[in-house]
Amino acid sequence: MSRGTEESNRRMLRVRDAMDRTYAQPLDIASLARIACLSPTHLIRTFRATFGETPHRYLQRRRVERAMYLLRATDRSVTDICLDVGFTSLGTFSRTFAGIVGEPPSAHRCRGPLPDVPTCFTINPASVTTTVSTGGNGGYVPAVTDGFVSSWATAVAFPASRPAAWGSS
Repeated sequence: MSRGTEESNRRMLRVRDAMDRTYAQPLDIASLARIACLSPTHLIRTFRATFGETPHRYLQRRRVERAMYLLRATDRSVTDICLDVGFTSLGTFSRTFAGIVGEPPSAHRCRGPLPDVPTCFTINPASVTTTVSTGGNGGYVPAVTDGFVSSWATAVAFPASRPAAWGSS
């Protein structure tokens, strides 16, 4: 990897970290571009090339992931959760949530409380990555936690994305 690519990746990671820290606050491309020392247009192009989605889409997805957790772990209203995760419009929140999750927020809440994390997950303080056996094929699936959902929780929340080796729900 060239020194220029490495520096570009570091800048994009700084931007993504800033978005993760302040996801509930209004963020604009100009302030994110200042973090990366880039023009706003170049930031958008570079962020998409690095992470596969625009900064706006990444921020929406992070907000929806947090809302998914809050909907199932608390009894707060959908409107309160919408505002707490950084959306300013309930309509936009519901449309975005349904587009990402595949169901409206109220239907997601009806699934009930979150299941306990299986005991096969090992917390390794030295690393945020652990593995979980998939059973049938003898392989392992990375279980990377990002603060809101792990790949296991994503498989529970999005059954269609569950590996075939995990069986049907």
